[in-house]
Amino acid sequence: MLLAVLIANSEGNILVERFNGVPGEERLHWRSFLVKLGADNLKGVKNEELCVACHKSVYIVYTVLGHVSIYLVGKDEYDELALSEAIFVVTSAIKDVCGKPPTERLFLDKYGRICLCLDEIVWKGLLENTDKDRIKRLIRLKPPTEF
Repeated sequence: MLLAVLIANSEGNILVERFNGVPGEERLHWRSFLVKLGADNLKGVKNEELCVACHKSVYIVYTVLGHVSIYLVGKDEYDELALSEAIFVVTSAIKDVCGKPPTERLFLDKYGRICLCLDEIVWKGLLENTDKDRIKRLIRLKPPTEF
């Protein structure tokens, strides 16, 4: 299961979070843990260079894209290999929506469309869509013309 998708700015403030199957009382722990992990390890990392960690029998893959940090947490079948595929889809969707690696301002300007993309990529803890063109069609909010 994909437990969490979290996006933070360079100061560590959470911009977007999606938790699946994580109790409310544990979410604060995960937020602070992931932001601290990024603060410790993402300095000097190039755009889309993946970092991997393991904590409490879950896998964490995280990266920097422009001025935002993206974290994915998974367990069971969502190991570091599956998470690396998922984070690639997330980063490419964000770049498509923003037109380039985003600054915090650009990210917040495109916040609604980015959330729509995340909802199409991850559904109830499962990786749903990985095809970039399909995600673009689904976030148009128009009825489908082809099946």
